[in-house]
Amino acid sequence: MKNEVKIQEVNPSLDSRRSFLKLSGLTLVTAGLVLAGCSDNDNEDNMEDTSLPGVRNGVFDLGSGDFGVLTYAYALEQLEADFYTKVVNASNFNTVFNDTERQVLTDLYHHEVIHRDFFKAALTGALPDPSSQLLPSLAFSYGSLNFNSRTEVLATAKALEDTGVAAYNGAGRLIKTADYLLLAGKIVSVEARHAAAIRSLINPNSKDFAGDDIVSASTGLDAAKDPSKILPVAAGFITTKFTAKYLP
Repeated sequence: MKNEVKIQEVNPSLDSRRSFLKLSGLTLVTAGLVLAGCSDNDNEDNMEDTSLPGVRNGVFDLGSGDFGVLTYAYALEQLEADFYTKVVNASNFNTVFNDTERQVLTDLYHHEVIHRDFFKAALTGALPDPSSQLLPSLAFSYGSLNFNSRTEVLATAKALEDTGVAAYNGAGRLIKTADYLLLAGKIVSVEARHAAAIRSLINPNSKDFAGDDIVSASTGLDAAKDPSKILPVAAGFITTKFTAKYLP
């Protein structure tokens, strides 16, 4: 019998305002989605498969294939959720940012927390042995980043959102299961909205929301990068050591 993980809608208590990035919009991404994982019997022959995530030689490795990609996404969503949590809880959040900026950043905070918690629940239900194969909660450091600086916060948010979109785009080709690919496609569309929103806050009423630095002028397609290109960037913020030996 298959394990199923269903994510319930989050009550959007802070979403009574009429914002263009409503939390209720994101619940359409997560509510009702089902990740079907194999039962213990289904995975009996794969328990020693080194492509599965887990600790090897004392260090957690993300694995490869579908589970490796989902674990990779979980790591990135942990980073984004942690970042926006610190943003909205900064001491001068209400004075540094105007009403529109606070509204957008608070929405992004809720979205990323939902993404993080979704991947954790989905992987817990789908992995053969989640007690040893689930990526642990990561620790982060932002160096000298001043969370009370509008310029520094928005610049970091831009970097994280652009990186997140490129990461999902690049990982899509590695996903074999249609349900998982559908999940990644739904989440990357939200991440792209985030990236556009942050770019518009930095440079309002400009074409930067889909600038030539991320959307190819010749193909009209967004950037796509393999995990090997993304993880060194994320490693600048993630202090917990892990490896990705089986991801390209």
